Amino acid sequence: MTHELTASRLASASSKATADTAADGGWWRDAVIYQVYVRSFADSDGDGIGDLRGVRERLPHLARLGVDAVWLTPFYVSPQADGGYDVADYRAVDPLFGDLSDADDLIAAAHALGLRVIVDVVPNHTSAEHPWFREALRAGPGDGARARYHFRPGRGDRGELPPNDWESVFGGPAWTRLPDGDWYLHLFAPEQPDLNWEHPEVAEEFDSVLRFWLDLGIDGFRIDVAHGMVKAPGMPDIGRGAQATLIGTEPLPFFDQDGVHEIHRSWRRLLDSYEGGRIGVAEAWAPTSERLALYVRPDELHQAFNFRFLNCPWDPAELRTVIDESLAATTSVGAPTTWVLSNHDVVRHRTRYGSLDRARAAALLMLALPGSAYVYQGEELGLPEVTDLPDEARRDPAFRRGRRRQEPGSGPEGGAHAGTGLRPEPDGTPRAPGRRSGTSPEAEAAGQDGLRDGCRVPLPWAGTEPPYGFGPGGAWLPQPAGWGGLGVAAQTGDPHSTLELYRAALELRRALPGLGAPEAGPLTWLPAPEGVLLFTRPGFACTLNTRPEPVELPAPGRPVLSSAPVETDGRTVRLPLDSCTWWAL
Repeated sequence: MTHELTASRLASASSKATADTAADGGWWRDAVIYQVYVRSFADSDGDGIGDLRGVRERLPHLARLGVDAVWLTPFYVSPQADGGYDVADYRAVDPLFGDLSDADDLIAAAHALGLRVIVDVVPNHTSAEHPWFREALRAGPGDGARARYHFRPGRGDRGELPPNDWESVFGGPAWTRLPDGDWYLHLFAPEQPDLNWEHPEVAEEFDSVLRFWLDLGIDGFRIDVAHGMVKAPGMPDIGRGAQATLIGTEPLPFFDQDGVHEIHRSWRRLLDSYEGGRIGVAEAWAPTSERLALYVRPDELHQAFNFRFLNCPWDPAELRTVIDESLAATTSVGAPTTWVLSNHDVVRHRTRYGSLDRARAAALLMLALPGSAYVYQGEELGLPEVTDLPDEARRDPAFRRGRRRQEPGSGPEGGAHAGTGLRPEPDGTPRAPGRRSGTSPEAEAAGQDGLRDGCRVPLPWAGTEPPYGFGPGGAWLPQPAGWGGLGVAAQTGDPHSTLELYRAALELRRALPGLGAPEAGPLTWLPAPEGVLLFTRPGFACTLNTRPEPVELPAPGRPVLSSAPVETDGRTVRLPLDSCTWWAL
């Protein structure tokens, strides 16, 4: 079914709500924000890696899709140990992706199309190639240059044991030892040393970085690991392994400490000093919805990702619980809720839910909920996870750490740097940290599974053979055969395609007055058969059938959009299995 109500017919009904949102600068309260994983979006120069010019050239696709803003993953100078989340220079564009003029052109082109631009900022850690960390490596233990990071002596008779039992999110210990005996903290890869936010130069530097990009015209920041910058006093042991499995479910001394909130308050004051509704978005994991809501109090950030919704299984009771608790938590602090199904770190929701039907239904559910929604590149095409990438093609650092092979120089006869993972410069100074020896497979298995590359495969745009219009050359990750039918060109104009479903949903979301921001009206649950969710908002109803068979019930109104064909005589409706339908009341 394609939508029956057009924007032009419904614009007058929603004009006041739209005007109110624009007038108070609260565009983010109901925005649909599209995540661009830059290296996999579009390649303009034929090197097989997406770049800023490629993004700029494809912006009309996003404008036609109907999103409000574009979020760009890191494009800063980086050794690319973790896809750019290891930043060596926060004020420069990596030559892989272009230069500052390309960033400037992209921002101007997006604004001309009515799209806002959000960029990643990575404040928890730098690259090991950052000038600060290079200076720290050259300095000795106790030198002030090391105070910007977390350097500690080890435990044990000779300092041979890590300072505590913390584990890296990517597997293995969260500490690497230098030849001089000091250990440094990295909650992610060894190439990503954690900054010490108690050092005043760290806060001063990031204030300067934010101003640099705000002055260039960006509209906001997605704050990577927004829950991680402050560690518990004394860095106490956790006392158990598999710590990555506890993130977002239990309190941890390295995440979600109360001290992070003063950092975010400071950044909110900085953002508010600029005109145009500049925003901060927290990528924050917290044990409860109530803890997450603290990040979006009126004097802190504008949004926080709702990972509980992303992680929710295809179960109506659990979906309703997560929706209710998410709305209650953010409403308590006057903030909008965000909804997201996929991103560059998780299995695409088509594969996670087990079918394209469920993925389409979940998308309509997400876009019907009060607040802001995030769309990850390719989900509008119904892309599945690529699960059969060859090992040699993978780039995820967690994969490399968990499945590394013995390297020359890493064994017991590898020289002075053996076992440290630090490759020396010609003068003997330790170079960038890399993979380490001596970590058990069991310890590494406690981190991420290292299979994130499957959701990062470059997009198909047109054509029947790889690289499907991604660029004039190949693609940095192999694209599956048969993806031509999933490309933008193949789906455009097909009323049954996932792309046209997203376009229709976003058009209706703008047009129907009961959708979007929480201010549009409350969400009210109505009685429904087992396995079915039914809720209303002003002038609107949404049904979700999670059962493996069709369900009949009284028609809530007039169907305007459905993820699968519905049968109705105006009085009753037969909801297809695994489907979501929107109704005008």
